[in-house]
Amino acid sequence: MEILWGSLALLVAGALGSPITLAVLRLARAVDDQKTLHAPISDAEAVPVADGEQEAPIEEAAPDTPGVLRGGLVIGILERTSVALAILLNEPVAIAYVVAIKGLGRYAELKETPAAAERFIIGTLTSLLWACAVAGLTAAYLL
Repeated sequence: MEILWGSLALLVAGALGSPITLAVLRLARAVDDQKTLHAPISDAEAVPVADGEQEAPIEEAAPDTPGVLRGGLVIGILERTSVALAILLNEPVAIAYVVAIKGLGRYAELKETPAAAERFIIGTLTSLLWACAVAGLTAAYLL
């Protein structure tokens, strides 16, 4: 019976974490967009036009480049499954390996793109918290 509960916990941690992570990323994006809309316009940000008036600043489009952080869905599923498995097997040190491998693998992309680095941190923390919660509750109450 423990194998069944453990397998179910791995499935829930790995597969159901994706919609939660995407929801948190959307929420973070909405908060950033809201701050951008309500931010005061300074003289340095405004674009001068004729007759000394100032026009609203030209907003930079948020980088929605699909090539950045490719494979995130598969990596996220593997990450959450690995973290949950580490908790269920009582090997918390393995979580550090998962995070280190993920960070080193993404280092070049994260170094070049600050927006990608922010999404990486939010997504990783959400994934880790979800996997830890599922595996921790499973270990505490069902195993």
